[in-house]
Formats: sequence, structure tokens, C-alpha cells
Amino acid sequence: MLAYAILMWGIGALFLMLGILIYRGKTELIHEYHRKKVKPEDEKAYGQAFAKGLFVISAALIVSGMIALFASSGMAAALVVLFAGLFAAFFVLWRVQRHYNGGVF
Repeated sequence: MLAYAILMWGIGALFLMLGILIYRGKTELIHEYHRKKVKPEDEKAYGQAFAKGLFVISAALIVSGMIALFASSGMAAALVVLFAGLFAAFFVLWRVQRHYNGGVF
């Protein structure tokens, strides 16, 4: 459980840093394909909304690692939190892409 927790915290920290950079305006970190239909005047709002999805992913990873390490139920609860958080994050990202880019693809 310790290895899982450390792995989740490390990956969560990477998503958190990426989200902070994008939130502060480095939208070029998002793949060009996903930004090609975003209007230049919406670019800042798009980056901030996209970063919120990354923050949800980061939170899901970090909380899942904490539950795996400290909860008595262990991995089952950690995986439930992980998958629920990832589902919520992908829903947020889907809505952002649909709103600013006209669709996911």
C-alpha cells in the first residue's frame, strides 16, 4: 500500500503542477489539436476551465493514495475514490472541450 500511495502522490503532484501552469496562462501545454477551435479571446478562460479538470484528477489521485495508506478498508475504498474522481474529472474536461472547442474531437 505504501508503494501505491507514493505513486499516486507523485502522479497527483505532476497533474497539480501542470494544472497550475495551465491555469496561469500556459495553454500551449494543452495539445494543439484540442485548442485549434478555441477563439483567441477565450483562450485564458479555456485554460482556467481545463486546469480545473486537472485539479480534480490531482485531488482524486492524492486522496486515493491517502485512503490506501491510512484507511482500514485499504485498496477497495482507494480504488472507488480513484475511479469516481477520474470519472468526475473526465466529465469536467468533456464539458470544457464541448463548450470552448465545439466538441471533443
